[in-house]
Amino acid sequence: MAEKKQVPLRLSEKLYNAIAAWAEDDFRSVNGQIEYLLTECVKQRKKDGKYVGQEIDKPIELDIK
Repeated sequence: MAEKKQVPLRLSEKLYNAIAAWAEDDFRSVNGQIEYLLTECVKQRKKDGKYVGQEIDKPIELDIK
């Protein structure tokens, strides 16, 4: 298996908490969830040549309480 690269990542607390909850629902670690999400985005990009969202560069508003 190929060695994995370590990448420092800064996330807002709201985004981290949302990903952590999602990861728990999917029985993954937060790191595993982020890797899964990035992998799916890359697959989508290779599939149709577009990013998952047309407005990928717009800041997101998380409605998390």
